[in-house]
Amino acid sequence: MTECFVYDTVRTPRGKGKKDGALHEVTALELSTQTLKAIRDRNDLDTSKVDDVVLGCVDPVGEQGGDIARIAVLNADYAQTTAGVQINRFCASGLEATNMAAAKVMSGEADMAIGGGVESMSRVGMGASGGSWSTDPGIAFKSYFTPQGIGADLICTKYGFS
Repeated sequence: MTECFVYDTVRTPRGKGKKDGALHEVTALELSTQTLKAIRDRNDLDTSKVDDVVLGCVDPVGEQGGDIARIAVLNADYAQTTAGVQINRFCASGLEATNMAAAKVMSGEADMAIGGGVESMSRVGMGASGGSWSTDPGIAFKSYFTPQGIGADLICTKYGFS
C-alpha cells in the first residue's frame, strides 16, 4: 500500500454560528475557496496534479448545496481536471473527507488529494437539510437519537470532564 503524507493544513476563521455572527457575510463557498487558494499559493501547487478534493458538509442545501467541493475547485481557479466531491457524515464530515482523500492516495486511486470540511452555520442553520432521524419519534426512539450537545454533556458527566 502506498504511504500517504499530509503536506499542509489550513484553518478558516471561525465565529459563532448565528445570523449576526462575525462570519455571517462569508458564504461556505467563499470559505472553501479561500482554503483551496491558500493551499495552492502556500505550496506553489500545480493544481493539475490534484486528482480530487473531498469536502465534508453536514447540511448540503441552499448556497452550500449541490457539490460544493467541485464548485469551490472551479471558484478557486484550480485545473479543470481536478475533481470535487461532497460527503456527509454529520459532525465527522470533515474528518471523514480527510480520511477518504488519504485512502484514495493509499489505494493508488489518486496521486494527490485534498480533504477537509466546510459549513456556514451562520447562513445555513443546523438541521437545514431535514431528515427523519431527529424528528420522527419512530426512528429517534429506535436509534436512541440524542442531540450532540446533550450527548457531550452526558459523556463529560460520566467520565468527569469539566
